[in-house]
Amino acid sequence: MKLLEKINDPNDLRALRIEDLPHLATEIRKLIIETVAHNGGHLASSLGVVELTIALHYVFATPRDLLVWDVGHQAYAHKILTGRAQRFSTLRQAGGISGFPKREESEYDTFNVGHSSTSISAALGMALAAEHLKLRQRTVAIIGDGSMTAGLAFEALNHAGCMDRDLIVVLNDNEMSISPNVGAMSAYLNRILTGSTVNRLRHDVKSVLTHIPRVGESVFKMVKRAEESFKGFVIPVGTIFEDLGFQYVGPMPGHDIATLIETFDNINHLEGPILLHVVTKKGKGYGPAETAPAHFHGVGPFEVASGGKPASTEKAPPSYTSIFGRTLTTLAALDKRIIGITAAMPAGTGMELMAAKFPERVYDVGIAEQHGVTMAAGMASRGLRPFVAIYSTFMQRAFDQVLHDVALQNLPVTLCLDRAGVVGEDGPTHHGTFDLSYLRMIPNMTIMAPKDENELQHMLFTSLKIDGPVAIRYPRGSGLGVEIEKELHVLPEGSWEVLRPGQDVVLLAVGSCVAPALAAAEQLAANDGIDCQVVNCRYVKPFDEELLQSCLKNFKWVFTFEENVVAGGFGGGVLEFMAAKNLWAARVVNTGLPDRFVPHGTPAQLRSDLGLDAAGIRKRVLGAYS
Repeated sequence: MKLLEKINDPNDLRALRIEDLPHLATEIRKLIIETVAHNGGHLASSLGVVELTIALHYVFATPRDLLVWDVGHQAYAHKILTGRAQRFSTLRQAGGISGFPKREESEYDTFNVGHSSTSISAALGMALAAEHLKLRQRTVAIIGDGSMTAGLAFEALNHAGCMDRDLIVVLNDNEMSISPNVGAMSAYLNRILTGSTVNRLRHDVKSVLTHIPRVGESVFKMVKRAEESFKGFVIPVGTIFEDLGFQYVGPMPGHDIATLIETFDNINHLEGPILLHVVTKKGKGYGPAETAPAHFHGVGPFEVASGGKPASTEKAPPSYTSIFGRTLTTLAALDKRIIGITAAMPAGTGMELMAAKFPERVYDVGIAEQHGVTMAAGMASRGLRPFVAIYSTFMQRAFDQVLHDVALQNLPVTLCLDRAGVVGEDGPTHHGTFDLSYLRMIPNMTIMAPKDENELQHMLFTSLKIDGPVAIRYPRGSGLGVEIEKELHVLPEGSWEVLRPGQDVVLLAVGSCVAPALAAAEQLAANDGIDCQVVNCRYVKPFDEELLQSCLKNFKWVFTFEENVVAGGFGGGVLEFMAAKNLWAARVVNTGLPDRFVPHGTPAQLRSDLGLDAAGIRKRVLGAYS
């Protein structure tokens, strides 16, 4: 019988012998690899923390003690150990378990995540709540080294250090390499430094020295500096954390379960804020992921044996992301003012293509979207033309910087919002469904959305001709397979285009909704006798006021379609224009995302459920028009 079959919750895990746990880790890795190979998901991060996750649940009394995972990319082993092993095959599938920690899913998931760098702030809040509620519990935040680049993490460290409350922060460092000798020495030092005898001695020495009249405080500070100097010589990375008020422990070997358990047992009895530095290997236990951890960070289905994608007889059109990367590289060759900026996503955004040709003109700021946008504003203020490529959902984090630092100064920064609309299996934390709403209200902002990948390249070129902030939003995945024109041209500002003339109703569609609106129009004409005019509303701001006014005057029914929430979106702008111009003859029906968070599922499933595919658009028109 497999060990994993015996575990329904962490209590079953704690019944195992420590010497059995490495075998359990192997079983967990096998399940993760097989599931992600079939469903897609975040593989390398989760493989890297299997032993760490086992040790955490083995030592801490979860769910009474609270584990707060940062981002959640690494939480698959956590899900498996907390009663979801039997359902793990449904990972990221419609109706199945989420790819991220989710409070609605399990009492062991203490905080919903998907965006990075929230764990320390949330964990400190939970620790303070326990104090107010007089509860005895430990709170542990697990954060990766990449997430530590965000300002939010440093804000939390700064506050937690001065609060002097019981809080454990586990820094999962999967980028730094550490030799076996250093690891062994580190493990030895930490057995000494975290042992109860040594820490009791520390406390006693402090108590004695600080009570010596006149000289005691000075002597204690000298002893403290000597201790810190020794630790800093051996493990200098800890100095910054100790200066922030944390007791630093580490670096520890992150795949040695016995050592991790011993260390957690020791620090579990310490008081105050503690930072445990653990060194792990991304993709641990699966060769292809160890070799290419960035590639296996987030993957679609793949073949386990080779690590490659399943063979396909169909050749997919180029993705919007690749068209962005190719076009930006072409433009950069023609205009030396162009700068590329991304936030830890050079490959994910296509920025790596420009970086390969113009490395000195591309900046990866790490998980620091706020900094990246304001840095772009600084560059633009001195005459450069920065293109900031960030996923739509992550640009939300830099809203104030977009408004205050870019738009208020009317600076020519182009915001390239990849993954706009529903993105699929990553679910509500990653859907880019709010950008039209949070950008449309900002003065000086020009907003565009391409109907296809060819139009995207023209929008990028057009943004260079606009002397102010521009946002271009485009979906995840392959384009429509249209011809990519070789000659770039400017799209007149605020211009829409009539793609299909009609007499009965007009469909005003934005971005990814244009193609299904056209398909629906053909079906309505052929099957239902309804002649639809279809307009590509490629400028969400400013509107093509002349064409919109004509539509509102000449059609009794006007339908709007957008892959954005209805509240504050494109359709709302049409209604605002209608009211401002006192044009009340037409009936306007807005279709977009509802006032709720959209769950995970394939993009096709979600668009069908939301009524944003051709069938849904046809049904919407028939339901109102007939």
